[in-house]
Amino acid sequence: MSPTVAIQAHGCKLNQAEAEALTLRFLQAGFTEASPESGPDVYVLNTCTVTHVADRKARQALRRARRANPDGLVVATGCYAHRATIELAEMPEVSLVVDNVDKMRLPQILGIDSYGSAGDAPRPAGRTRSMIKIQEGCDQVCAYCIVPKTRGRQRSLLIKELLADVAQRVAVGYREVVLTGTQLGSYGHEFGPAPRGRTWYEELVRRILAETGVQRLRFSSLQPQEVTPGMVELYASGQLCPHVHMPLQSGSDAVLKRMRRRYDTGLYARTVARLREAAPAMGITTDVIVGFPGETGEEYEEGLRFIEAMEFSDMHVFPYSRRPGTSAAFLEGHIDPPTKRARERRMLDLARRTAGRRRQALVGRRATVLWEAAKDVDGAPAWSGLTEHYVRVYTRSDGDLGNRIEPVTLTALAPDGMWCEPVASRSRGPQQPELCQHSFDNSRVEC
Repeated sequence: MSPTVAIQAHGCKLNQAEAEALTLRFLQAGFTEASPESGPDVYVLNTCTVTHVADRKARQALRRARRANPDGLVVATGCYAHRATIELAEMPEVSLVVDNVDKMRLPQILGIDSYGSAGDAPRPAGRTRSMIKIQEGCDQVCAYCIVPKTRGRQRSLLIKELLADVAQRVAVGYREVVLTGTQLGSYGHEFGPAPRGRTWYEELVRRILAETGVQRLRFSSLQPQEVTPGMVELYASGQLCPHVHMPLQSGSDAVLKRMRRRYDTGLYARTVARLREAAPAMGITTDVIVGFPGETGEEYEEGLRFIEAMEFSDMHVFPYSRRPGTSAAFLEGHIDPPTKRARERRMLDLARRTAGRRRQALVGRRATVLWEAAKDVDGAPAWSGLTEHYVRVYTRSDGDLGNRIEPVTLTALAPDGMWCEPVASRSRGPQQPELCQHSFDNSRVEC
């Protein structure tokens, strides 16, 4: 019987991309994928350390893995492992700590390359979208962020390597590819001038679309100053999924300046307007930090007003967490925990209300869904998937919808998304290769 492995990722999509790549390497080495709860022979956690809460969740997950298999190999890697190697190594539950530099060499470190035969591993059951890392590292050094210390300087993967990665994912049946990184807007900064007057990340996107046959391509995040006219054109054309994660962090210009962000709210608002003019149902998600050192009550209220005006599709809200070695850790005016918790609660309430309004505006309209898996919803099984503009949707069906892309009509709100009905006459099978062009009027979907 082949050995089993479970690889989990906490935090960002870059961590998820790395976990997926590691999983494929273990499968190629002859392992079978298992759930963390089943007590696998090898458990790997790709950790996050962006907040103290992320650190705590990592320790809890490592302890659970040890309880699930007292004799298994429990490995901590990722940003927390890179930042606090000794701290994690001293946990009795942890067998091995591997930093970010050696993370992708983990199969060799464990001496398991001899298992099975090499080659392309099949797409793991239930996986429909593939995360692919195109760069990592960040040179911007925002005041609160520890990522430059755990990920290092900006560096990019070559386009020819990424084209091969995407083609391999398509060949084994993935329907959607998500391009990820630490600071995607800096992709290719070390390559020199990009051809045709484009940015390197736009050149990469256009070549993937032209040369790989991928059905859905998603560019995971950009800062507002990085949204070029060429990228807006791609969103407008429907060739690129109409969704972008555009971190805001604060809706107050004074706080943004102290954070050392490279935009102000004026630029941010203009960029949102350009994107929604190009694709009216554009999904724009964001990150917001509350309680940054020195944030006054007036600045917080200013931020609330700006964030409400942006009408985000979804928001990740974090109370500021003091990270060792960052400049913000030495600022004056740190906010007390009760005030931060109160500000977080109000911001989360705003996030729920604005997301609800964005979804309500989609009721009755059509979209395309990549179906993922069946799950229990309101006491009965339902299929779950994501639209091209990153809305979680559900439908009841006796058929197997897994890994299919289908046009649907969005019919009603669900607690964390929307209900929908497939457009039966236009259903698409899993082997059809063409892209689905989106149209958000109330009458049609062009496929």
